[in-house]
Amino acid sequence: MKIGLVCPYNIAKGGGVQEIVLATREELVKRGHNVKIITPLPRLGAIPKDPDVIFIGTSTDFKSPTHTHVQVSASAGVSKIEAMLAEENFDVLHFHEPWVPMLSLQILQRSNAVNIATFHAKVPETLMSRTITRVVTPYLKSVLKYLDEMTAVSNSAAEYVTSLTDTPVTIIPNGIDLAKYKFSPEKQQSKAKTILYIGRLEKRKGVKFLLQAYQLLSLDDDGLKLIIAGDGPDRKKLELLSDELNLKNVSFLGYISEKVKLELLSDADVFCSPAIYGESFGIVLLEAMATGTVASAGNNSGYSDLMHGVGALSITNPQDISEFARQLKLLVNEPEIRNLWRTWAKDYVQQFSYPRVVDLYEKLYIEAAKQHGNK
Repeated sequence: MKIGLVCPYNIAKGGGVQEIVLATREELVKRGHNVKIITPLPRLGAIPKDPDVIFIGTSTDFKSPTHTHVQVSASAGVSKIEAMLAEENFDVLHFHEPWVPMLSLQILQRSNAVNIATFHAKVPETLMSRTITRVVTPYLKSVLKYLDEMTAVSNSAAEYVTSLTDTPVTIIPNGIDLAKYKFSPEKQQSKAKTILYIGRLEKRKGVKFLLQAYQLLSLDDDGLKLIIAGDGPDRKKLELLSDELNLKNVSFLGYISEKVKLELLSDADVFCSPAIYGESFGIVLLEAMATGTVASAGNNSGYSDLMHGVGALSITNPQDISEFARQLKLLVNEPEIRNLWRTWAKDYVQQFSYPRVVDLYEKLYIEAAKQHGNK
C-alpha cells in the first residue's frame, strides 16, 4: 500500500506529533508498505536528507491555543501539490492535526486517495481558546468534508471535532517505543529521594505548583531532591520563584538529550507532570510507566483519560498545594503504593507499544481503502 503521512509541523524539530509520524512510518515500512512523509520545509536549520520525506511549502512560527510555539505549514504552491500527488499516486493519505493551516486543506482539496485524519490536541477551555475556535471552526468544517475516516488519540482530543460532525471518530492512542526503556523489576529507592519533571517550562505545565508543593514536602523531609529538565518562556520566572521560596536541592537543567532523559527517568523516584490544561494524552506518563518510575499527574482531561485503574492514584489537583504535597509524599515514601503502581504500569503500558498502535492504523487503512477506494 502507498501511504502518505501529512505532518503540518517542522519534521526536523522535535515534538510529539513529529515523533509519532516518524515512528509510524518506520513500523509501516517494516510491514512492507511504501510510506512517504509530507511536511513543510523548515524555516531555519539543516534540512533532513531523507528520500522518503517530501517538502511542500514552507513553515512559519505559530503560537498554539496552548501557548506553545511551533513551526507549522504555510501556503504551498498549488502546482507543486498537484504534481506531487500525480507522481506519488497514494492509496491512503493520513493527515495529522488537519485543522492546522494550510497544507492539509490544500492537499485534501486535490486528493484522490482515501483521506484519514488524526486529531492530537486538546483545545483548552479558556477565553482565548474560545476566541481561537470561533476562528478555527469554519476552517475545520471545510476540512471535514474531505475526510473519509477520523481518529483521535483520546476522548479529550476528539471532543472538539465531535462537536462539529456526526461522523464517528475512532480512538487510536499515541504509542511509545518500549525497547528504548528499561523497566527495572527491583528498582531501589535512591538515598536522596528524587522528584523529576521533564517538559516545557510554560504556564499550562503547572511547574510553579510543583515548586510550591515541594516547599511543603521539604519542611518534613530534608532528604528530597527536585530536578526540573526542559526549557521554555517561564524558566527565569520559575528559577526566581525557587529562590523566593528558599528551596534547597532544586536543579534546573535546561534542554536535555534523549540519553540524559532516559537516565533521569531511570534514577528518579517520582516523575511529576502537573499540567493544568491543554493535554490530550500524556506520552510522558507512558515513559514513566515504561521505566517503572511512579508518576504524579495533573487532573487535566487528557491525563485522566489515560490513567485508568490503579493509575488513577497518579491524578491530583496541582493547584491544591496541600493535597498535591500530600500525594507526592505518599508516592515518594510508601513502598506498598509504589509497588502496586509499578506492577500495574508494567502490564498497562504494553498496549501502547508502536506495533500495537500501528496495528490499529493499518487495519483502518485497509478497511477504509475497501470502503472508500472507489470514490
